[in-house]
Formats: sequence, C-alpha cells, structure tokens
Amino acid sequence: MTDTSDADTTEPLLTFDEVEKRYGDTAALDGVSLSVDTGTVHCLVGPNGSGKSTLVRVALGLTRPSGGSVECHGSTVGCGFQTPTFYPDLTVGENLDVFGDITGADPGPWFEDVLARLRLDRERDRLAGDLSGGFAKKLDVALALQKEPRLLVLDEPMSDVDDVSRAELVALLDDYVTDERAALVSTHRLDEFGPVLDHLTVVESGRVVVDERAETLASSALDPDSLQRSYVDLVAGNGGGDGSDDGSDAGAVDVGSSDTVE
Repeated sequence: MTDTSDADTTEPLLTFDEVEKRYGDTAALDGVSLSVDTGTVHCLVGPNGSGKSTLVRVALGLTRPSGGSVECHGSTVGCGFQTPTFYPDLTVGENLDVFGDITGADPGPWFEDVLARLRLDRERDRLAGDLSGGFAKKLDVALALQKEPRLLVLDEPMSDVDDVSRAELVALLDDYVTDERAALVSTHRLDEFGPVLDHLTVVESGRVVVDERAETLASSALDPDSLQRSYVDLVAGNGGGDGSDDGSDAGAVDVGSSDTVE
C-alpha cells in the first residue's frame, strides 16, 4: 500500500463525472463519478453484472458513454481483461515480442524482473495456449505492463488464478504502484486485494454505493474479511447490472495527455 497521506502529492489519472451508459432502457452505468489518483491501488468491486466491466471499457475508450464525461491523464494505459487476449499459437516469448512491436514498448531490465517474479521467464518457449489459467493471467498482466504505463487497468485479474499466482500478482501490483502511477482493478472479491487496497469503490446495478479511501475504512475497524461480508450483505439478493460485463481486449493503449470522452 502506497502512502498517500499528503493529498498534495497525488493527482488524478482517471476521472469519471456523472457517467451514464445505457443499452435501450437498461442503465449499465447510472451517474458514476470517481477519481483514480496516483499512488493508489483502487479496487472496483461488485457482483457479476454490476457494471464493473462496462466502467472499465468506458474508461479505456472501448465503449462510448451515453452521458457524462471521462478524462484520462497520462501518456499510456496498460490494460488486461477477464479473458486474456494473447496469441495462443505463439510462444510466450513471441507474444512479448509481437505486443512490444504493436505498442512500441521497449522495456528495460525492470521488465525482466517482472517476468522473473511472475515465473514467466522460464516459460518463454511454451505455447501461450498451453499455459494454465494462472500463468495465462500472469502473461496478460505482463503484456499490460510492458510499456510501463502510469495507469494500469485490470478487469478480474484473479479469476482462474491459484493461490501462489494470486500472491505474486498482488505483490507485484503493490510494488508497481508508486507516487507517479496508479492501478484500477475490478474484482468481485474484495479480500483478494485487502493488503494493498488504497481506495475502494463498490458498484451495484450501475451505481456507486461506496467510494472510500482505505484509511477511512480502517477507522471503521473493518478488516478485509469483514469488509467482504459487509459487501456480500449489501448486494445479496439484488439483481441488476447490464448483463454485458465481459471484457475482451488487452494490451497498452495510447491516450492523450488529457483525453476527455463526453
């Protein structure tokens, strides 16, 4: 967890202002406002169909909002989605080369450390399609990090991931986020990121129902397990969502220094 106690040291990398997304009469996002600031691991939590993935796709410019505005500050955004989008018929190493060429990434020695921490360095010659679910997700995250983005956006990165790989990803995320970087991570399990959580936004039926910093939550004497129980109690029995929360793209996306979608 990054120390962001001095508010003057943070800046927004992504802001939503009363964002709406409608599919006919269904509101996938209904007046969503939030800010992802430097130095934070910002967790976006909600049940399946709550609007999390729609929010992520709007943030990345992959889905156009019906109303409101989205502003992204920074040169690059690294993104990974629920379904990894590497080339299964290429090796891990070939995927790294291809995505590097596509995005113009020229990673330095730090990226070799990333691969080693995720144990992908020993998998370079393996076909990506033969990777286990955990290693497939780790390759997807590595591809998202290849261009060393200021903002890392991950949609359900822990699905199909074993406990060891989950711990590796959480530790890497915690180290990657610095005073100049941030991460927005969507998940349906809050306790997966409890140790590194800086900011929590809970989405239910396309609306923000909780938006708090970690220290505020800590002052309520709520540990990750009790937060998870409170979250489950909040959404239990509720329907909602947009029915279209399935991500499908990954990689690094170039955006302007202040790119606004309205």
